[in-house]
Amino acid sequence: MEILVKAVSLIMSLSILVLLHEMGHFIPARLFKTKVEKFYLFFDPWFSLFKFKKGDTEYGIGWLPFGGYVKIAGMIDESMDKEAMKEPAKPWEFRSKPAWQRLIIMLGGVTVNALLAWAIYSMSLFTWGQEYLPNENVTYGVACDSLMYDYGFKDGDKIIMVDTMHPKDVRDISKIIMLDEARKITIEREGKQSVIVLPDDFHKIMMGRKEETPLFEPRIPFVIDSILKDDHSLAQKSGLKKKDKIVGINNISTPFYQDFSAQIHQFKNQTVNLQVIRGNDSVVVACGVDSAGKLGLSPVGDYTQYFKTEKRQYTFMESIPAGYNSAVGTLNGYVKGFKLLASKEGMSKVGSFGTLGSLFPESFSEEHYWEKFWAITALLSVILAFMNLLPIPALDGGHVMFLLFEIILRRKPSEKFMEYAQIGGMILLFGLMALALFNDAAKFLF
Repeated sequence: MEILVKAVSLIMSLSILVLLHEMGHFIPARLFKTKVEKFYLFFDPWFSLFKFKKGDTEYGIGWLPFGGYVKIAGMIDESMDKEAMKEPAKPWEFRSKPAWQRLIIMLGGVTVNALLAWAIYSMSLFTWGQEYLPNENVTYGVACDSLMYDYGFKDGDKIIMVDTMHPKDVRDISKIIMLDEARKITIEREGKQSVIVLPDDFHKIMMGRKEETPLFEPRIPFVIDSILKDDHSLAQKSGLKKKDKIVGINNISTPFYQDFSAQIHQFKNQTVNLQVIRGNDSVVVACGVDSAGKLGLSPVGDYTQYFKTEKRQYTFMESIPAGYNSAVGTLNGYVKGFKLLASKEGMSKVGSFGTLGSLFPESFSEEHYWEKFWAITALLSVILAFMNLLPIPALDGGHVMFLLFEIILRRKPSEKFMEYAQIGGMILLFGLMALALFNDAAKFLF
């Protein structure tokens, strides 16, 4: 069910983004009296799920949910319609229009995605505000990824500074280390401050990890939020209850959820005695552990239950510049992350629909579902705008590159050159898609 919810959420999000992106091409094309032959959500090789024709344009929904497209007459695109390009140019064709008009048409999709991200961030801030967990409010310190133990960090450390920056939110620390390449971490341990210096190539070490967990996260107690209610739930059979606080396993102290997670895997297919605080009482509950090291329960994962968070509400007018700053900040972060992909470790992190789908919530009834949905959609809109602007033939950026060439040098690249460039760009994109699908499959299988 969780996979289905994530898949539906991803399709909804991509449908919004693709429709509006293609509308960004469609509207200026029509304004400049350029014929648009097709406008499709999803691709339609061999057949479409639904279609109708209005005026000169066929509108439809394809069966392959990998995007969408508008087919503009007289343009060398992914359709590779060579026969039409052999005929003399018609006044309503793309190739007959002035270069500046063609440039506007090609930039329309990217422009819409950029404006859409700005609008979503602005309206999300206006509707829900912005909540964050101040670093100084992380009472129990941080829980470290196992990688960080090798560099001298310990669970319970408090992160004071990252280089010269005081992190506003403890959950931003991993991003600052990765994207800004911060290497000097000031910590507080048992009331004393010290500095830990990470190696210069730490970003490569991070990307080489199999698990993509945060380097640091707030330590939280293990308070039970929900228990699976089915015949396979060992926790339900044990008598554990919601709001029970688990503090030990077989007399091994596990005061925090991260401690419990680290210990429970050594008791697979066994029955353990859990030390539990229930109300004002301390009880021991015998519970089975399955072959995956699971009990069939979930902790309270909402940090607001344990720490004092801060929240800022925005008026409508305040949300507009704040939304712009969020969109630009997201773009800057993505560009920095994109640079890291140009390495062996980085290429292993390229993902496709499985990776994107994993970002979405697991249930439509989950609290803050729509807030998370729109936040992820805004992020994907930024990514779509950036990726489409890359100067790769077959992408909008490739067409823009050749149009700028034409405007500056006052001559068009030959149609044969454009055809070969389009083919080369498509081969490159299909190769990247194959790599992304392989990486997703590897994560699932291994």
